[in-house]
Amino acid sequence: MQSFSSYERQDQFNRLTQEEWDVLVIGGGITGSGIALDAASRGMKTAVVEMQDYAAGTSSRSTKLVHGGLRYLKQFEVKMVAEVGKEREIVYENGPHVTTPEWMMLPFHEGGNFGPFSTNVGLRVYDYLAGVKKSERRTMMSAEEALEREPLVKKEGLKGAGYYVEYKTDDARLTLEVMKKAVEFGACSTNYARVVDFIYDDNGSMVGAKVEDTVSGEQYHVKAKKIINAGGPWVDELREIDGSKKGKTLQLTKGVHLVFDQSVFPLRQAIYFDSPDGRMIFAIPRDGKTYVGTTDTTYDQEIAHPTMTEDDRDYILDAMKTMFPTVDVTADDVESSWAGLRPLVHEEGKDPSEISRKDEIFVSDSGLISMAGGKLTGYRKMAQTAVDLVRDQLMEEQGIRYSDSETKNMPISGGDVGGSKGFKKYKEERVQIGESLGVTKEDAEKLIQLYGSNVDKVFNNFKDRKEEAAQEGVDPVVFAQLVYALEDEMTYKPVDFFIRRTAALFFNIQWVRDHKTSVINYMAKALNYSEQQKQEYTEELDQLLEEAVTPIEYV
Repeated sequence: MQSFSSYERQDQFNRLTQEEWDVLVIGGGITGSGIALDAASRGMKTAVVEMQDYAAGTSSRSTKLVHGGLRYLKQFEVKMVAEVGKEREIVYENGPHVTTPEWMMLPFHEGGNFGPFSTNVGLRVYDYLAGVKKSERRTMMSAEEALEREPLVKKEGLKGAGYYVEYKTDDARLTLEVMKKAVEFGACSTNYARVVDFIYDDNGSMVGAKVEDTVSGEQYHVKAKKIINAGGPWVDELREIDGSKKGKTLQLTKGVHLVFDQSVFPLRQAIYFDSPDGRMIFAIPRDGKTYVGTTDTTYDQEIAHPTMTEDDRDYILDAMKTMFPTVDVTADDVESSWAGLRPLVHEEGKDPSEISRKDEIFVSDSGLISMAGGKLTGYRKMAQTAVDLVRDQLMEEQGIRYSDSETKNMPISGGDVGGSKGFKKYKEERVQIGESLGVTKEDAEKLIQLYGSNVDKVFNNFKDRKEEAAQEGVDPVVFAQLVYALEDEMTYKPVDFFIRRTAALFFNIQWVRDHKTSVINYMAKALNYSEQQKQEYTEELDQLLEEAVTPIEYV
């Protein structure tokens, strides 16, 4: 099996240059990870380069829901609802440790966008199109039942509520588990590896890419028969390098989410509600916190670093006051936040409001395949579409035959737990194992939910390396996670660990503050940071900790 260890980063770069790849995937978000898994599992020689960390762009900054596509019913996107709804179940079954069902309440008030009739009809159609299983089909509630379920919802004018299932996920860990599975199938994958140029043959066909290791500054030439641009918000930047940005282009919108402790916003039930201006907002309880979002504003600032502004924060706080009037939260109660970009597709010559949330593929004259738009839920089907195109091209051009996609019933890394039905029993058994090693029940449950069937490695780290943890001054559970992150999850910078590997900066920010010094000291020693690197990476984490609670105004 191929390595996915940060201790072997250089080996990955060496391997990138030593082979000619069937497919080079640019981008390690959910789209690129899905493409890598689909291609590698069909036997294609697959390489992936990600210029930041895996999922550092949109794929760690979403609403953290594997949506069924209910909102598309309003736009009569029937085909999309049917496809996305069915995909949701597949994502869940292939990785029940990172995706879990979440009952969602959609209250309707006098004068609001939703009413009893339209909601009932909409949810019934949705159940049918999405193939929702019986146990998760919608029910309708009276106002009294809705308030019993969630007393914080505005009582005045409440007429009732719809009740249906969404699926909540850890978007960054979902991305990572998909990428790890691709690596199991032989994919060569590395982060902090940025494409700076493309390589062409005498006919102008693309045959490779120049890739820079952004840590060392070294450049490498990577040869590939096919190159897929899965850069998310950066798709158009890569098309510009290729000289093929025309016709349809990306329009970026920004979404922001705020996190509150349950002590100030004790929400019991996930709520999907319309704000005064008609935009839809989620409020979701998670791990002792409640997070609320999202905004939806056009964005034209730095792609790599979207942040919350005062306007974003106040918009969400105002919407909360409308739906939860008894919840007295202020800007001071915001414990953390995140901002993310949605890369939507806009066609030249059309009105700016006419943007598409569908995924689309553009093939340039040089052969660059660019995948734009799409949603987290549909990542597997998007990947299948892209790799089918590569398969057909390789067959036509070189007579190489590859199989159809095999990912529909393929557990992702950590997903070998017997599906959703088997996961409950798996959890019970592993909690007992964790407790027998001295891990608390609460910590054991969290670790199993985080790592799924890979938790045994984390438990072994806890058991075998307690002395080392003590010597390094790192909490033993944190150390067990950190060692796994370094050896098995290509973690290179402290922000990788505290945001994408654990989601702690969003949902347990005090944990980050408590452990950042010991974690950074160990990472600096283990990965041989220079003093300059250590200082730079510490400042990067400190800046993100600050931005999580303090709005930034763009100049």
